[in-house]
Amino acid sequence: MKVTARIAGAVIAAVTLVIASLITAPPAASAQLTEVTGFGTNPTNLRMHLYVPDGIPARPALLVAVHYCTGSGPAFYSGTEFAALADQHKFIVIYPSATRSGSCYDVSSPQALRHDGGSDPVGIVSMVRYVQQRYNTDPERTYATGASSGGMMTNVLLGAYPDVFKAGVSFMGVPFGCFATTDGSSWNSQCANGQRIMTPQQWGDLVRAAYPGYSGPRPRMQVWHGTEDSTLRYPNFQEQIKQWTNVHGLSQTPSLTDQPQSGWTRTRYGGTGTTVPVEGISLQGVGHNLPMGGMAAAAIAFLGLNTGGGGPSQSPSPQPPGACQVTYTMNTWNTGFTAAATITNTSTTHLSSWSLGFTLPAGQTVTSVWNATLSPNSGQVTARNVGYNGTLAPGASTQFGFQATHNGNTAKPPAFTLNGAACT
Repeated sequence: MKVTARIAGAVIAAVTLVIASLITAPPAASAQLTEVTGFGTNPTNLRMHLYVPDGIPARPALLVAVHYCTGSGPAFYSGTEFAALADQHKFIVIYPSATRSGSCYDVSSPQALRHDGGSDPVGIVSMVRYVQQRYNTDPERTYATGASSGGMMTNVLLGAYPDVFKAGVSFMGVPFGCFATTDGSSWNSQCANGQRIMTPQQWGDLVRAAYPGYSGPRPRMQVWHGTEDSTLRYPNFQEQIKQWTNVHGLSQTPSLTDQPQSGWTRTRYGGTGTTVPVEGISLQGVGHNLPMGGMAAAAIAFLGLNTGGGGPSQSPSPQPPGACQVTYTMNTWNTGFTAAATITNTSTTHLSSWSLGFTLPAGQTVTSVWNATLSPNSGQVTARNVGYNGTLAPGASTQFGFQATHNGNTAKPPAFTLNGAACT
């Protein structure tokens, strides 16, 4: 009888623990991809899938993620990292699906290339307006991205709807209007083969003609392309840059050129910070298979979706003077030295990226760098964070280093600035 009582007591205790754990445990994530119908004007019968993360803020940002030919919204959802990033940073994602044969988007017809002209862009904009109304999203934080046909559509959306989209990221795309046809065909071999070469002014005029009379701000654009792309050839990369720098009234000369990763060459126009007006990333030896791992994270950083911001700032927000501290040590020998720099964020502001400016004394030339990118390699230089060490909470520190040569001058830099503000 006592043994039976002990067993019963143990069972009751176990059940009590299970019930308690169910009561106190946080609810499992419930966000899932959902199809939406009846979202508004949809002349080409696109399908719409929506991903709304758990715990979105009161005024969330909105990203339209557009698939490649033969793809679908659900395939782009499962095959890219945008939904996982949406979970992390709490923005909503629309995944449209083209339904015509081949599942390519219309980026060539006169209707598609005109504001409110018809075809696929009208259906996508209807999706955006549906979500803006239903979820009270921030209209100043509405963005587009896509790959291949979706990268081409990103150019079209930004060109024809600058009043809707504030920025975009095109993977393996072509300039707005490059695929234009008048014979009903959806394929333009001249453009696809990289043979449609025009002046920046001509490309910019195509965008401006898409929405006559529009005088508001133009969307920022980031473009990615592999040098070995055999489907939409690599010259389209530079033609997109020509187009969007002209739309923004910018020089063709980059404000910054660096290599954030091996094989990546990044050029920024109109500024040097993360959210510049135009950015291009050329991928050496890469074919028609973007985005690859980590590229989606770089894309949302350009859009500003990883910071809760994404406005038109062209460089990290400056801090008050003295809000940072730098310790700089050197180990020198007859013709060279190594240097280690420790940056401490002494402000009360959380930094999502950092840029340390300083002047190397005459005769010193950097030959290699770790835990940062640095350019140019002599004179007035700027060191910038890499992907894994950009975040600096108040009171936090990070360190980078480099090796350099010298001609006998082993002096240290006289001063440092962090994101444009003087450090102590």
